[in-house]
Amino acid sequence: MAEILEREGYRVKIKVEVPASQVEQTYQSVLNSYAGRVKLPGFRAGKAPAKVIEAKIGKESLLDEVKEALRDETFPKAAQELSLLPVGARVLEESLTFGQPFVYTVEVENYPEVKLPDWQTFKLEVETPEVTDEVVSRALDDLRSRYGEMIAVDREAQENDHVFIETDDGGRFPVVMENAQPHVREALLGKKAGDEVMVPVKDGETVVREVKTKILEVKALQLPELDDEFAKTVGEDNLEALTNKVRESLKAQFEREARNAKANLLLDKLAEAIEAEIPPTMLAREEQSLLQSLADDLKEQRLEIKEYIAQLEKDGKLEEFKQNLSESAAKRLRRSLAVEALAEELKTELSQEEFEDFLNEMARSYRITPARLQSELGRDAIARLRIQRLHDKALLEAVARIES
Repeated sequence: MAEILEREGYRVKIKVEVPASQVEQTYQSVLNSYAGRVKLPGFRAGKAPAKVIEAKIGKESLLDEVKEALRDETFPKAAQELSLLPVGARVLEESLTFGQPFVYTVEVENYPEVKLPDWQTFKLEVETPEVTDEVVSRALDDLRSRYGEMIAVDREAQENDHVFIETDDGGRFPVVMENAQPHVREALLGKKAGDEVMVPVKDGETVVREVKTKILEVKALQLPELDDEFAKTVGEDNLEALTNKVRESLKAQFEREARNAKANLLLDKLAEAIEAEIPPTMLAREEQSLLQSLADDLKEQRLEIKEYIAQLEKDGKLEEFKQNLSESAAKRLRRSLAVEALAEELKTELSQEEFEDFLNEMARSYRITPARLQSELGRDAIARLRIQRLHDKALLEAVARIES
Protein backbone atom coordinates (compact mmCIF):
# COMPACT_ATOMS: atom_id res chain seq x y z
CA MET A 1 0.00 0.00 0.00
CA ALA A 2 1.29 3.48 -0.86
CA GLU A 3 0.03 6.98 -0.26
CA ILE A 4 1.14 10.53 -0.94
CA LEU A 5 1.80 12.48 2.25
CA GLU A 6 2.95 15.82 0.82
CA ARG A 7 3.35 17.32 -2.62
CA GLU A 8 5.10 20.56 -3.61
CA GLY A 9 6.24 21.04 -7.19
CA TYR A 10 8.42 18.12 -8.22
CA ARG A 11 8.93 17.07 -4.56
CA VAL A 12 6.57 14.31 -3.44
CA LYS A 13 6.70 12.64 -0.03
CA ILE A 14 5.20 9.15 -0.03
CA LYS A 15 4.69 6.39 2.51
CA VAL A 16 4.91 2.73 1.54
CA GLU A 17 3.66 -0.13 3.72
CA VAL A 18 4.79 -3.69 3.01
CA PRO A 19 2.71 -6.54 4.54
CA ALA A 20 4.31 -8.54 7.36
CA SER A 21 3.93 -11.74 5.32
CA GLN A 22 6.08 -10.27 2.53
CA VAL A 23 8.66 -9.15 5.10
CA GLU A 24 8.90 -12.69 6.47
CA GLN A 25 9.15 -14.18 3.00
CA THR A 26 11.95 -11.79 2.02
CA TYR A 27 13.81 -12.46 5.26
CA GLN A 28 13.70 -16.20 4.60
CA SER A 29 14.88 -15.61 1.04
CA VAL A 30 17.90 -13.63 2.27
CA LEU A 31 18.68 -16.33 4.84
CA ASN A 32 18.44 -19.06 2.20
CA SER A 33 20.81 -17.17 -0.09
CA TYR A 34 23.42 -17.17 2.68
CA ALA A 35 22.75 -20.78 3.58
CA GLY A 36 23.88 -21.82 0.12
CA ARG A 37 27.03 -19.67 0.21
CA VAL A 38 28.33 -19.57 3.78
CA LYS A 39 30.48 -22.47 4.99
CA LEU A 40 29.95 -23.29 8.64
CA PRO A 41 31.89 -25.91 10.61
CA GLY A 42 29.85 -28.99 11.34
CA PHE A 43 27.19 -28.33 8.71
CA ARG A 44 26.83 -29.35 5.10
CA ALA A 45 26.23 -26.56 2.56
CA GLY A 46 22.65 -25.32 2.83
CA LYS A 47 21.91 -27.33 6.01
CA ALA A 48 22.88 -24.85 8.73
CA PRO A 49 19.96 -23.75 10.96
CA ALA A 50 18.66 -20.21 10.59
CA LYS A 51 19.82 -19.25 14.10
CA VAL A 52 23.39 -20.27 13.29
CA ILE A 53 23.38 -18.23 10.06
CA GLU A 54 21.92 -15.25 11.91
CA ALA A 55 24.68 -15.48 14.48
CA LYS A 56 27.34 -15.72 11.78
CA ILE A 57 26.11 -12.85 9.56
CA GLY A 58 24.56 -10.68 12.23
CA LYS A 59 20.89 -9.90 12.51
CA GLU A 60 21.28 -6.17 11.83
CA SER A 61 23.15 -6.86 8.59
CA LEU A 62 20.46 -9.30 7.53
CA LEU A 63 17.73 -6.79 8.30
CA ASP A 64 19.54 -4.10 6.28
CA GLU A 65 19.57 -6.46 3.30
CA VAL A 66 15.90 -7.25 3.81
CA LYS A 67 15.03 -3.54 3.87
CA GLU A 68 16.99 -2.93 0.68
CA ALA A 69 15.40 -5.90 -1.09
CA LEU A 70 11.91 -4.80 -0.03
CA ARG A 71 12.49 -1.22 -1.18
CA ASP A 72 13.85 -2.41 -4.53
CA GLU A 73 10.80 -4.59 -5.03
CA THR A 74 8.04 -2.31 -3.75
CA PHE A 75 9.12 1.25 -4.58
CA PRO A 76 8.70 0.95 -8.40
CA LYS A 77 5.23 -0.55 -7.88
CA ALA A 78 4.33 2.21 -5.41
CA ALA A 79 5.45 4.91 -7.84
CA GLN A 80 3.37 3.34 -10.60
CA GLU A 81 0.37 3.03 -8.28
CA LEU A 82 0.63 6.75 -7.42
CA SER A 83 1.23 7.77 -11.07
CA LEU A 84 4.72 9.08 -10.32
CA LEU A 85 7.78 9.12 -12.59
CA PRO A 86 10.72 9.33 -10.15
CA VAL A 87 14.01 10.83 -11.37
CA GLY A 88 15.48 10.66 -7.88
CA ALA A 89 14.53 9.44 -4.40
CA ARG A 90 15.87 9.30 -0.85
CA VAL A 91 14.62 7.38 2.16
CA LEU A 92 13.55 9.64 5.02
CA GLU A 93 12.33 7.08 7.57
CA GLU A 94 11.90 3.33 7.79
CA SER A 95 10.70 0.92 10.42
CA LEU A 96 11.07 -2.86 10.44
CA THR A 97 9.85 -5.01 13.34
CA PHE A 98 9.28 -8.74 13.08
CA GLY A 99 5.63 -9.61 12.82
CA GLN A 100 4.80 -6.08 11.71
CA PRO A 101 4.54 -4.45 8.25
CA PHE A 102 7.66 -2.72 6.93
CA VAL A 103 6.91 0.99 6.63
CA TYR A 104 9.17 3.48 4.94
CA THR A 105 8.87 7.10 3.81
CA VAL A 106 10.55 8.42 0.68
CA GLU A 107 11.04 11.90 -0.74
CA VAL A 108 10.66 11.55 -4.50
CA GLU A 109 11.96 13.95 -7.13
CA ASN A 110 9.22 13.48 -9.68
CA TYR A 111 9.55 14.07 -13.42
CA PRO A 112 8.68 17.75 -13.84
CA GLU A 113 5.28 18.92 -14.97
CA VAL A 114 5.50 21.34 -17.89
CA LYS A 115 3.13 24.15 -18.73
CA LEU A 116 3.44 25.39 -22.30
CA PRO A 117 2.95 29.05 -23.21
CA ASP A 118 0.44 30.19 -25.84
CA TRP A 119 2.89 29.20 -28.55
CA GLN A 120 0.46 29.69 -31.45
CA THR A 121 0.89 33.46 -31.02
CA PHE A 122 4.68 33.29 -31.51
CA LYS A 123 6.25 35.21 -34.38
CA LEU A 124 8.72 33.06 -36.30
CA GLU A 125 10.65 35.46 -38.49
CA VAL A 126 13.26 33.66 -40.57
CA GLU A 127 14.81 34.99 -43.75
CA THR A 128 14.38 32.71 -46.76
CA PRO A 129 17.01 33.23 -49.49
CA GLU A 130 15.69 34.31 -52.87
CA VAL A 131 16.29 32.01 -55.81
CA THR A 132 17.94 34.57 -58.08
CA ASP A 133 19.55 33.96 -61.46
CA GLU A 134 22.93 34.33 -59.76
CA VAL A 135 22.10 31.63 -57.20
CA VAL A 136 20.91 29.30 -59.99
CA SER A 137 24.09 30.03 -61.95
CA ARG A 138 26.29 29.10 -58.98
CA ALA A 139 24.33 25.88 -58.52
CA LEU A 140 24.81 25.01 -62.19
CA ASP A 141 28.54 25.66 -61.85
CA ASP A 142 28.68 23.36 -58.83
CA LEU A 143 26.92 20.71 -60.91
CA ARG A 144 29.39 21.21 -63.75
CA SER A 145 32.31 20.82 -61.33
CA ARG A 146 31.12 17.29 -60.48
CA TYR A 147 31.54 16.37 -64.15
CA GLY A 148 34.74 18.35 -64.64
CA GLU A 149 38.11 16.88 -65.64
CA MET A 150 41.54 17.73 -64.28
CA ILE A 151 43.85 18.68 -67.20
CA ALA A 152 47.44 19.88 -67.32
CA VAL A 153 47.89 23.63 -67.82
CA ASP A 154 50.96 25.60 -68.87
CA ARG A 155 50.72 28.40 -66.30
CA GLU A 156 51.41 29.27 -62.67
CA ALA A 157 49.60 27.38 -59.92
CA GLN A 158 46.43 29.00 -58.59
CA GLU A 159 44.24 28.57 -55.50
CA ASN A 160 42.05 25.72 -56.85
CA ASP A 161 44.64 23.76 -58.81
CA HIS A 162 46.21 20.36 -58.18
CA VAL A 163 50.01 20.61 -58.13
CA PHE A 164 52.07 17.45 -58.67
CA ILE A 165 55.45 17.63 -56.94
CA GLU A 166 58.63 15.63 -56.41
CA THR A 167 60.69 16.06 -53.25
CA ASP A 168 64.48 15.70 -53.09
CA ASP A 169 64.11 12.24 -51.50
CA GLY A 170 62.28 10.99 -54.60
CA GLY A 171 58.74 11.16 -53.24
CA ARG A 172 56.03 12.08 -55.76
CA PHE A 173 52.48 13.12 -54.86
CA PRO A 174 49.74 15.65 -55.68
CA VAL A 175 48.92 18.68 -53.56
CA VAL A 176 45.31 19.86 -53.64
CA MET A 177 45.87 23.58 -53.21
CA GLU A 178 42.56 24.45 -51.55
CA ASN A 179 43.15 21.75 -48.88
CA ALA A 180 46.89 22.30 -48.39
CA GLN A 181 48.36 23.80 -45.22
CA PRO A 182 48.77 27.59 -45.56
CA HIS A 183 52.58 27.56 -45.59
CA VAL A 184 52.64 24.81 -48.25
CA ARG A 185 50.07 26.60 -50.40
CA GLU A 186 52.02 29.87 -50.10
CA ALA A 187 55.22 28.16 -51.26
CA LEU A 188 53.56 26.63 -54.35
CA LEU A 189 51.30 29.48 -55.48
CA GLY A 190 52.58 31.17 -58.64
CA LYS A 191 54.94 28.33 -59.52
CA LYS A 192 54.73 26.35 -62.75
CA ALA A 193 55.94 23.02 -64.11
CA GLY A 194 59.73 22.81 -63.96
CA ASP A 195 60.16 25.30 -61.11
CA GLU A 196 61.99 24.33 -57.93
CA VAL A 197 61.02 25.69 -54.53
CA MET A 198 61.88 25.20 -50.87
CA VAL A 199 58.77 24.07 -48.99
CA PRO A 200 58.90 24.60 -45.21
CA VAL A 201 58.01 21.82 -42.74
CA LYS A 202 56.47 23.15 -39.53
CA ASP A 203 55.96 21.89 -36.00
CA GLY A 204 53.18 24.18 -34.81
CA GLU A 205 54.37 27.64 -35.79
CA THR A 206 58.05 26.71 -35.87
CA VAL A 207 59.81 25.90 -39.17
CA VAL A 208 61.94 22.82 -38.44
CA ARG A 209 63.35 22.33 -41.94
CA GLU A 210 62.79 23.03 -45.63
CA VAL A 211 62.32 20.43 -48.37
CA LYS A 212 63.64 21.04 -51.86
CA THR A 213 60.68 20.43 -54.15
CA LYS A 214 60.24 20.35 -57.92
CA ILE A 215 56.96 21.19 -59.63
CA LEU A 216 56.20 18.36 -62.04
CA GLU A 217 52.80 19.43 -63.30
CA VAL A 218 49.98 21.88 -62.64
CA LYS A 219 46.45 20.66 -63.28
CA ALA A 220 43.22 22.66 -63.33
CA LEU A 221 39.60 21.60 -63.35
CA GLN A 222 38.11 21.97 -66.81
CA LEU A 223 34.34 22.33 -66.65
CA PRO A 224 32.07 21.01 -69.41
CA GLU A 225 30.24 23.60 -71.48
CA LEU A 226 26.88 24.58 -70.06
CA ASP A 227 24.72 23.56 -72.99
CA ASP A 228 22.11 21.05 -74.11
CA GLU A 229 24.71 18.28 -74.35
CA PHE A 230 25.67 18.76 -70.71
CA ALA A 231 21.99 18.79 -69.74
CA LYS A 232 21.54 15.41 -71.44
CA THR A 233 24.59 14.09 -69.57
CA VAL A 234 22.82 14.72 -66.27
CA GLY A 235 19.51 13.30 -67.46
CA GLU A 236 17.56 16.33 -68.77
CA ASP A 237 16.29 17.00 -72.29
CA ASN A 238 17.97 20.39 -72.70
CA LEU A 239 19.58 23.26 -70.82
CA GLU A 240 16.28 25.03 -70.22
CA ALA A 241 14.81 21.93 -68.56
CA LEU A 242 17.95 21.53 -66.43
CA THR A 243 17.88 25.18 -65.36
CA ASN A 244 14.22 24.94 -64.38
CA LYS A 245 14.86 21.76 -62.40
CA VAL A 246 17.78 23.35 -60.55
CA ARG A 247 15.65 26.43 -59.80
CA GLU A 248 12.81 24.32 -58.39
CA SER A 249 15.25 22.20 -56.40
CA LEU A 250 16.80 25.31 -54.85
CA LYS A 251 13.39 26.71 -54.04
CA ALA A 252 12.40 23.48 -52.26
CA GLN A 253 15.75 23.38 -50.44
CA PHE A 254 15.47 26.99 -49.21
CA GLU A 255 11.88 26.43 -48.09
CA ARG A 256 12.90 23.27 -46.22
CA GLU A 257 15.80 25.06 -44.55
CA ALA A 258 13.49 27.95 -43.59
CA ARG A 259 10.98 25.53 -42.03
CA ASN A 260 13.74 23.84 -40.05
CA ALA A 261 15.07 27.22 -38.92
CA LYS A 262 11.57 28.21 -37.77
CA ALA A 263 11.23 24.91 -35.92
CA ASN A 264 14.52 25.56 -34.12
CA LEU A 265 13.47 29.12 -33.32
CA LEU A 266 10.15 27.85 -31.99
CA LEU A 267 11.97 25.38 -29.74
CA ASP A 268 14.19 28.17 -28.39
CA LYS A 269 11.13 30.29 -27.61
CA LEU A 270 9.32 27.37 -25.98
CA ALA A 271 12.35 26.49 -23.84
CA GLU A 272 12.54 30.05 -22.56
CA ALA A 273 8.80 30.36 -21.90
CA ILE A 274 7.75 27.04 -20.37
CA GLU A 275 6.89 26.81 -16.69
CA ALA A 276 8.84 23.88 -15.26
CA GLU A 277 10.92 23.15 -12.16
CA ILE A 278 13.88 20.92 -12.94
CA PRO A 279 14.76 18.48 -10.11
CA PRO A 280 18.41 18.66 -8.92
CA THR A 281 19.01 14.97 -9.68
CA MET A 282 17.84 15.46 -13.27
CA LEU A 283 20.11 18.48 -13.69
CA ALA A 284 23.08 16.63 -12.18
CA ARG A 285 22.64 13.73 -14.61
CA GLU A 286 22.51 16.10 -17.57
CA GLU A 287 25.67 17.84 -16.36
CA GLN A 288 27.34 14.43 -16.08
CA SER A 289 26.25 13.61 -19.63
CA LEU A 290 27.80 16.84 -20.90
CA LEU A 291 30.98 16.12 -18.97
CA GLN A 292 31.18 12.65 -20.49
CA SER A 293 30.79 14.10 -23.99
CA LEU A 294 33.60 16.57 -23.23
CA ALA A 295 35.78 13.76 -21.89
CA ASP A 296 35.23 11.75 -25.10
CA ASP A 297 36.17 14.76 -27.24
CA LEU A 298 39.29 15.43 -25.15
CA LYS A 299 40.31 11.79 -25.39
CA GLU A 300 40.41 12.08 -29.17
CA GLN A 301 42.90 14.90 -28.62
CA ARG A 302 44.87 12.68 -26.21
CA LEU A 303 43.83 14.72 -23.19
CA GLU A 304 42.29 13.46 -19.96
CA ILE A 305 39.31 15.21 -18.40
CA LYS A 306 41.08 15.28 -15.00
CA GLU A 307 44.01 17.16 -16.53
CA TYR A 308 41.62 19.57 -18.24
CA ILE A 309 39.76 20.27 -14.97
CA ALA A 310 43.07 20.70 -13.10
CA GLN A 311 44.23 23.25 -15.67
CA LEU A 312 40.95 25.17 -15.37
CA GLU A 313 41.41 25.30 -11.60
CA LYS A 314 45.00 26.44 -12.02
CA ASP A 315 43.88 29.22 -14.38
CA GLY A 316 41.11 30.28 -11.99
CA LYS A 317 38.39 29.35 -14.50
CA LEU A 318 36.88 26.31 -12.80
CA GLU A 319 33.90 28.11 -11.23
CA GLU A 320 33.07 29.78 -14.56
CA PHE A 321 33.28 26.35 -16.24
CA LYS A 322 30.91 24.84 -13.66
CA GLN A 323 28.45 27.71 -14.11
CA ASN A 324 28.50 27.34 -17.89
CA LEU A 325 28.07 23.58 -17.55
CA SER A 326 25.03 24.00 -15.31
CA GLU A 327 23.47 26.58 -17.64
CA SER A 328 24.04 24.38 -20.69
CA ALA A 329 22.52 21.37 -18.93
CA ALA A 330 19.48 23.39 -17.85
CA LYS A 331 19.00 24.75 -21.37
CA ARG A 332 19.17 21.27 -22.90
CA LEU A 333 16.67 19.94 -20.39
CA ARG A 334 14.26 22.83 -20.95
CA ARG A 335 14.41 22.25 -24.71
CA SER A 336 13.79 18.53 -24.21
CA LEU A 337 10.90 19.10 -21.80
CA ALA A 338 9.37 21.74 -24.07
CA VAL A 339 9.33 19.65 -27.24
CA GLU A 340 8.13 16.60 -25.28
CA ALA A 341 5.17 18.58 -23.93
CA LEU A 342 4.48 20.01 -27.39
CA ALA A 343 4.37 16.53 -28.98
CA GLU A 344 2.00 15.40 -26.24
CA GLU A 345 -0.27 18.44 -26.72
CA LEU A 346 -0.39 17.95 -30.50
CA LYS A 347 -0.77 14.17 -30.10
CA THR A 348 1.95 13.77 -32.72
CA GLU A 349 2.43 10.23 -34.00
CA LEU A 350 5.26 8.72 -36.01
CA SER A 351 4.31 5.63 -38.01
CA GLN A 352 6.69 2.72 -38.42
CA GLU A 353 6.74 3.40 -42.16
CA GLU A 354 7.79 7.03 -41.60
CA PHE A 355 10.57 5.97 -39.26
CA GLU A 356 11.84 3.28 -41.60
CA ASP A 357 11.91 5.80 -44.47
CA PHE A 358 14.02 8.07 -42.24
CA LEU A 359 16.41 5.24 -41.36
CA ASN A 360 16.71 4.24 -45.03
CA GLU A 361 17.59 7.82 -45.99
CA MET A 362 20.10 7.98 -43.16
CA ALA A 363 21.67 4.72 -44.29
CA ARG A 364 21.95 6.02 -47.86
CA SER A 365 23.77 9.12 -46.62
CA TYR A 366 26.34 6.85 -44.89
CA ARG A 367 26.41 4.52 -47.91
CA ILE A 368 25.52 1.45 -45.87
CA THR A 369 22.48 -0.82 -45.70
CA PRO A 370 19.64 -0.03 -43.27
CA ALA A 371 20.29 -3.36 -41.53
CA ARG A 372 23.93 -2.48 -40.94
CA LEU A 373 22.99 1.00 -39.73
CA GLN A 374 20.63 -0.43 -37.12
CA SER A 375 23.16 -3.06 -36.09
CA GLU A 376 25.93 -0.47 -35.60
CA LEU A 377 23.72 2.00 -33.75
CA GLY A 378 22.14 -0.54 -31.42
CA ARG A 379 18.67 -0.74 -29.93
CA ASP A 380 19.03 2.15 -27.45
CA ALA A 381 20.32 4.59 -30.07
CA ILE A 382 17.55 3.59 -32.47
CA ALA A 383 14.97 4.23 -29.74
CA ARG A 384 16.46 7.68 -29.10
CA LEU A 385 16.43 8.42 -32.82
CA ARG A 386 12.75 7.54 -33.00
CA ILE A 387 11.94 9.94 -30.17
CA GLN A 388 14.05 12.64 -31.83
CA ARG A 389 12.25 12.11 -35.13
CA LEU A 390 8.87 12.30 -33.37
CA HIS A 391 9.87 15.57 -31.71
CA ASP A 392 11.12 17.01 -35.02
CA LYS A 393 7.77 16.16 -36.58
CA ALA A 394 5.91 17.84 -33.70
CA LEU A 395 7.90 21.06 -34.16
CA LEU A 396 7.15 21.15 -37.90
CA GLU A 397 3.47 20.51 -37.20
CA ALA A 398 3.48 23.40 -34.73
CA VAL A 399 5.18 25.70 -37.28
CA ALA A 400 2.48 24.80 -39.82
CA ARG A 401 -0.24 25.69 -37.29
CA ILE A 402 1.36 29.03 -36.47
CA GLU A 403 1.56 29.92 -40.17
CA SER A 404 -1.93 28.69 -41.06
